[in-house]
Order: sequence, then C-alpha cells, then structure tokens
Amino acid sequence: MKFAEHLSAHITPEWRKQYINYEEMKSLIYAAVEQIPCDDVDPDHLSRYFAKFDEQFFHYCDKELAKINTFYSEKLAEATRKSANLKSELSEVTNDPNSFPKKGILKNRNVSARKIQDLKLAFSEFYLSLILLQNYQNLNFTGFRKILKKHDKLLSVDFGAKWRITHVENCHFYTNKYIDKIIAETEATFTNELEGGDRQRAMKRLRVPPLGEQQSPWITFKVGLFSGAFIILLASIMLSVLFHYEGKDDWRIACRLYRGTFLLIEFMFLWGVNIYGWRSSGVNHVLIFELDPRNHLSEQHVIELAAVFGVIWSLSVLCFLYSSQLNIPQYINPLILLLLMVAYFLNPTKTFRYEARFWALRVVVCINWCVQFVLVLFGLRSF
Repeated sequence: MKFAEHLSAHITPEWRKQYINYEEMKSLIYAAVEQIPCDDVDPDHLSRYFAKFDEQFFHYCDKELAKINTFYSEKLAEATRKSANLKSELSEVTNDPNSFPKKGILKNRNVSARKIQDLKLAFSEFYLSLILLQNYQNLNFTGFRKILKKHDKLLSVDFGAKWRITHVENCHFYTNKYIDKIIAETEATFTNELEGGDRQRAMKRLRVPPLGEQQSPWITFKVGLFSGAFIILLASIMLSVLFHYEGKDDWRIACRLYRGTFLLIEFMFLWGVNIYGWRSSGVNHVLIFELDPRNHLSEQHVIELAAVFGVIWSLSVLCFLYSSQLNIPQYINPLILLLLMVAYFLNPTKTFRYEARFWALRVVVCINWCVQFVLVLFGLRSF
C-alpha cells in the first residue's frame, strides 16, 4: 500500500485537516519535475529554477510543520489535564486524595460496582485518545520522511534529508516523548487500581489493535470454505429446480418462503463488501461510525457470518425440495431456519459477537423508524 493510501486509511477523521498535506506536497514535487527547463538551458538558469522551487517547497514544509506542532501541543496539554482529572477522581473514590491504596480499588468494598465500571470506561476512552495522538505523531513524522526522501530522489539532491535532520527531527512533536510517559502511567494505574494488578486482563481491556493489523489465516480459510460451500449448494438448488421439479410449482412456494431470509443473507454479504471497499479506499469506517477500535468486525468476519447462514439457508431449501424423500414435514424447514436466525440475532447472552449483533439491530431499527416517520410525514402533507 502506498503511503498516501496508508495515511488516508488511518487518520482520525476529526483531525483530518491537521495532518501533513502529503498529496499536495507530492503534487508540488511532480509539477516541478515536469516543468524542469530543457537540457540546453543555461546551467545558471537551471540552478535558479531549482533554488526557487526549493524555497517555495520548504516554505510550505515549514507551514505544515508549524501546524502539526501547534495541534500536537494542544492535544498533549488536553491529555495532561485529562490524566490529572482521572487520577483525582480515582483518588476520591479510594478516599485518599494524596495517593492510591496499595491493594487497589478492587479491595475497597465500599466502592460501588457502578462507579468502578464508570472509571474503567473513562480510563479506556482516555487510553484510546492517547493511542490516537501517538499515531498522529508517528504518521506525520513518517509523512515528512517519505515526502522529503521523494524530493531528494526526483531532484537528485540531498536538501530534503538535511532539512529533515535540522527541522523535523528537532521539532516539538517528534522530540517530545511525554505521550509515551502518560500511556505508561495510564497502563500502570489501570492495572494496579482497577484490575487488581492483573496486567494481562488490564491490557486486554485497554489494548488498541495496531495500524493495518492483518487478519489471521484461519479467518481467511473459513471465509473461503463456507463461501465455496454456499456457491456449490446454490448450484445444487438451481439444478434441482431445473431437472427434478420441472413442471411442478413447489419451487415457486420455496421461493416465496425463503426470499425474506435470503435478503438478510444478501444484506450481510453486501455489508462485508462495503467494509472491504471502505478499507481499500482509505475510509476509516471504524472512527466514522464510532465503533470500538478494540472490538469490531472486519469484512472477513461479516462475510464469514453471511456464508455460514448461506450454507444453512441452502441446506434448508434442499430439505424443503426433497422433504418427501427425506420423510420430514415440508414446512418445518423454513420455520426452523427462521427460528435459528432469530435466536442468533436476539440471543441476550454475551456470546456470538454480542456487541456487533446488537449494534446492527439498533442501526436497523433506527433506520426503519426514520423511514416510517418520513413516509407518515409525506402522507400527511399529501393529505
């Protein structure tokens, strides 16, 4: 993946204008290369051309660097204040304004479970904001390194490397490592005070997946397995309708009974395709839709779920078509399929992707309410 796509895919949407304008800087370099005077031009004229371009280019770099420094300093100051406020709240809960108890907050039975959960959530959200700021720091430094390297390569000079050493590597947003200290302090406080010293459990709650984390081969294997099985079963259904039920109307009944559940499976497949398209185009859908970066479904997870239900749906259709040969009641097959799907999506236990299932249900219900409201409003106006 090119860095421009990588940058676009991993920026924080609310901070979009505060990142390095990598595309604009790249355009400046390419435009300068295209407009280089011919070889027969006087060398002094050529030198003046490059000197003028470098003056404009590095002036633009100065503006970008100042913008990033200012924004980073503001966000770091906010993080420092937020860290102090959270520590103050934690001290109040533990009834010790000066220090934290050695045994941690979990040993204090007077603290309500609700307050503990609120503090855990607050620390978790704060930790996420720290990771986003750290990513902002790393992405911008990488952006300057890449664009200045491109400058030197295309113009056959070393001014970009010298400018990076002199300016970027000595600027505040790169040299200041206080963000790392706040992250370490937050991890230690969360581990010792809110998770009873269990670092593994604490980091499981706090951890944010790294930028560009790849899916495991096992997930890819399951997607291919179930998708392939679904395609084969669909072909079996079509062949059964064409040759086994020629001249009969049972397949029309099956079409009416199963089209609703098929639309749901199709919706999940297209949902996965959408996520893949967003990721490929550099759209950070996780932050745009305010999903939890620590726990969200990738396109492979969604397509895998759709493929699994597709296999179950296909088997149910085949059982319906061949119910007489299998000696089972014909109409019990679509009923069992519907009950399985309803049981999965409405399962109240925190299993089988609980957060994702109920997030999807909330979104679908909200969309339906909005559509119904618009239709009613339109009907009233027409009336």
